[in-house]
Amino acid sequence: MKRVVTIVAVTAAIVTSTPYAGAADWDDLPPVKVDKNDWPWWRGPTHDGKAHPAQKPPVKWSKTESIVWQSKVPGRGHGSPAIWGERIFLATALKETEEQVMLCYDRTTGKKLWQKTVHKGGFMKMHKKNSQASGTPACDGERVFISFMCKDATWMTALSLSGNTVWQERLGDFKSIHGYVGSPIIYKSSVIINCDTPTGSFITCRHRKTGKEIWRAKRAEHHSFSSPAIGNCCGRDQLVVVGANKVESYDPMTGKHLWSCDGPSDVGATTATISDDMIFAAGGYPKRALLAIKGDGKGDVTGSHLAWKVTKEAAYVTSLLLHDGLLHMIHDNSGTLRVFEPKTGKEVLNQKLSGECSSSPMLAGGNIYQVDEKGVMNVFKPGAKYVEVARNDLGNGGFASPAFCDNRIYLRTLNNLYCIGDK
Repeated sequence: MKRVVTIVAVTAAIVTSTPYAGAADWDDLPPVKVDKNDWPWWRGPTHDGKAHPAQKPPVKWSKTESIVWQSKVPGRGHGSPAIWGERIFLATALKETEEQVMLCYDRTTGKKLWQKTVHKGGFMKMHKKNSQASGTPACDGERVFISFMCKDATWMTALSLSGNTVWQERLGDFKSIHGYVGSPIIYKSSVIINCDTPTGSFITCRHRKTGKEIWRAKRAEHHSFSSPAIGNCCGRDQLVVVGANKVESYDPMTGKHLWSCDGPSDVGATTATISDDMIFAAGGYPKRALLAIKGDGKGDVTGSHLAWKVTKEAAYVTSLLLHDGLLHMIHDNSGTLRVFEPKTGKEVLNQKLSGECSSSPMLAGGNIYQVDEKGVMNVFKPGAKYVEVARNDLGNGGFASPAFCDNRIYLRTLNNLYCIGDK
């Protein structure tokens, strides 16, 4: 069975360029059809960290049990796998030659099908916990999109599924303090990327087929790491970005700024979570906070639409997971799971898991999967009571979140790509 996923995205402030005359002029491609066994972009097919309900991945494995295959991944990267059909796409960076590379693996065998150098030279300063390839690719079934920082700029590249360059665009100047973590998001005929930087921040919307800019919106000049979230909230598609001490919502068709709310912190790294009527956003640095914002506002909604706020042990790097009427958040430094009632902010569970983590919790087969930086995967039931299902250790840590397809788990660690499941 196939289904169409409608995708949404966020922008900031002012539209500065409109190469297309209007929405009807650029939305000329057919909807992206996502199969239940695809995981085509960051946070999965529905942009919310949830696998298709039909997925039933394993809950227990070891270095020698339930490993269908494992493949070496050259270089270093923190982005998750993007999966379309029988192809797995990964971004990585080769330090010795300063190459930023896209990799493609066969989903059935783990064999590397191709390796494409996207950029060579021009590596930029970054934090020790970041990488030169931290974004997750996005695939529309014909092209795979990836964004990198290099040569004092941010770039977006579209490749064919066989690894040929379709188009490549220099998006704008970029000044790196701790690096870049941008994952493209697909919306209708476009692909959208956020580029927060201390000088000249912006968000840009490009046509998937040509790379031509549809709109561009300025953002506050501040270094941040959040990828946009997209969803339908309060009856309208919204593109939401966390960063620069604001949560901001945009119309993904035009880039028009819809609303902003102060907080959660100066620097954001999480992707916002969108429900039917609320936006949840966490950050960051120097102070941490978790915000719940009513999604039907206009303009500055700080005083009118902030439903509740938590200022202790909020997530900075890990994104949130909303499921079955509860909001799940994992503190990246302590590895502590906190669960809240989304309407009131009441905490119903506080549970220490394992260790420090940078990956985000994902839901599959009725369980939540969370891997820490040492490679320990915690599997537990969602809800107000902590029920551990399993704890698995591959002995190979990392920063990427898992992907789920065909009742299997695809996990990128520091050195390997694993396929975990029934052989």
